[in-house]
Amino acid sequence: MKKIILSLIFCAVATLGFAQDAVEGQSFGEGVRKGNIVPATEVNSKLGTATKADMKVEGEVVNVCKKKGCFMIVKISDKETMFVKFKDYGFFMPKDMPAGTKVVIDGFAERKVTSVDDLQHYARDAKKSEEEIAKITEPKKEIVFEAKGAVIVK
Repeated sequence: MKKIILSLIFCAVATLGFAQDAVEGQSFGEGVRKGNIVPATEVNSKLGTATKADMKVEGEVVNVCKKKGCFMIVKISDKETMFVKFKDYGFFMPKDMPAGTKVVIDGFAERKVTSVDDLQHYARDAKKSEEEIAKITEPKKEIVFEAKGAVIVK
């Protein structure tokens, strides 16, 4: 009986300790722990010459997949955005999340070239018009972020 009670106390303390260390807000996937969070405007410089880097990023949502919330676009400068997908499609974001929503994401930023087919697929999922989709004729060099956890910051 003592072991059971001690185990329960240990679990409660461990849970409380982890909860206080997490970024507050609506959490998805693995959530995000506090510490070493960089603004989205610094993603490019944090990557430097590396192709891929593990990081936590706080930024502003520009758009979310309107089909099922399976990706989002986060602003990294006045002219540039970052495509954010979710590890193993393990979670999705609310598809009605408004532009300007602040999020913190934890995962890997990577410099990639996204194919025309993929760009058109994402445009369809974002409910773009056929005219807008037809204008996508070139692959895009961009930063793609694979998030294992995300938090909508209140």
